[in-house]
Amino acid sequence: MLKKFKVKTFGCQMNVYDSQKISDIFYKLGYKNTFIDEEADIYIINTCHIRNKAKQKLYSELGKIYKIKKNRFQNDQNTITVVAGCVAQAEGEEIFKRAPFVDIIVGSQSYQKLPNLIKKIKNKNKEKNKQFIELDFEPKSKFDDLPKKKYISEVSSYLTIQEGCDKFCKFCVVPYTRGPEYSRTVEEIVREAEFLIKNGTKEIILLGQNVNAYHGLGFDNKEFNLGKLIYVLAKIKGLKRIRYMTAHPKDMHEDLYNAHRDLEKLMPFLHLPIQSGSNKILKAMNRNYTVEEYLKIINKAKKTRKDIVFSSDFIVGYPGESKEDFQKTLDLVDKVKYVQSFSFIYSPRPGTMAYNLKNNIEENEKKRRLYILQNKLKFYQEKFNNKFLKKSLNVLFTNSIKKRNYQSLGYSPYMQLVRLEKARDMKGKIKNLKIVKTFYKSLEAVNEV
Repeated sequence: MLKKFKVKTFGCQMNVYDSQKISDIFYKLGYKNTFIDEEADIYIINTCHIRNKAKQKLYSELGKIYKIKKNRFQNDQNTITVVAGCVAQAEGEEIFKRAPFVDIIVGSQSYQKLPNLIKKIKNKNKEKNKQFIELDFEPKSKFDDLPKKKYISEVSSYLTIQEGCDKFCKFCVVPYTRGPEYSRTVEEIVREAEFLIKNGTKEIILLGQNVNAYHGLGFDNKEFNLGKLIYVLAKIKGLKRIRYMTAHPKDMHEDLYNAHRDLEKLMPFLHLPIQSGSNKILKAMNRNYTVEEYLKIINKAKKTRKDIVFSSDFIVGYPGESKEDFQKTLDLVDKVKYVQSFSFIYSPRPGTMAYNLKNNIEENEKKRRLYILQNKLKFYQEKFNNKFLKKSLNVLFTNSIKKRNYQSLGYSPYMQLVRLEKARDMKGKIKNLKIVKTFYKSLEAVNEV
């Protein structure tokens, strides 16, 4: 009987991409994907470690899997349990202590070793160990050992071009869980992009912890930056849209501005995390830029492409953040008018430089500030969406929901979710639609006559 696997993903787009690659590994091994927990012969939890809640989610999920694993064992069915990703990298053998039934732990740069680890588990009677762990950051890229074929293509597909981080922001675990910055070659990226497009992808989202720090080797062994890479990708026949995330303000460069100016395929949407509107807090975070420098980037991008819009990340309640510092964050939001954003209360992460900082802000005050900030961000998002009422928008459809009477879902160039009711066979199509209703997080459209 064909063996089955399931991948449960927690975290960001990078984790989603990694989970797709993990799936590729098991497809190549002859396994079939299942969405039913109780059917999985191999259960992989791919984890994020940016916030404390992600760690809590892991152990909650493991509690559920333990019960399933126990029931399957009673029915003579074994379940190999794998914890992968950033929590695996950070927690290591601590996971074995808290969840002894876990069989394999693989870090964010080691999941290409899963076939060999699975083999060892199956032959564990011959092995001295019954549990295995791989957490090395090897000089050789994990991409070299991953299956060269991607089995599933989405209309909008993620493509990792860069991993790791050398910035060492004091609140962030990424340098410790993903390792130093590494960029794939242009040839590798183009090859994967062409395969995705051949199999139905219309939009590619380029991923990296600091995606605009990309510095991969291109043709004739010349180094390419992100802007130059996008120019190359834009020439691929069949590719309709290009996006990238997450950019760092320190790594914006002229070629990238020019790509936004010159390339219609590059969408007018820039996710550029600021974290705080206070220079004092930015310095404390080791962000290495000022609010003034950040605003210069925003203004230059606007001059380069008039319709470009912005989203960002914000941390509320960082140690030492005064009421005046928080007000400066609100003032910045008023200046930029972000169309989307992510905002969180500061979460101390073990191993980071900020972990032992005195937390001098009461939890209720943090929650109050987050509430105020999110309401302001919501105001500008709603205001932006309202601008498109009774106007036309270009929409790429990525999904269709049969249970909702064939409701089709897609995205505008500005990353707005757009719904079209009673629309069959729209997946993969790009259409101009008239917007008839606007909401905080979505738009509703009808076909233009």
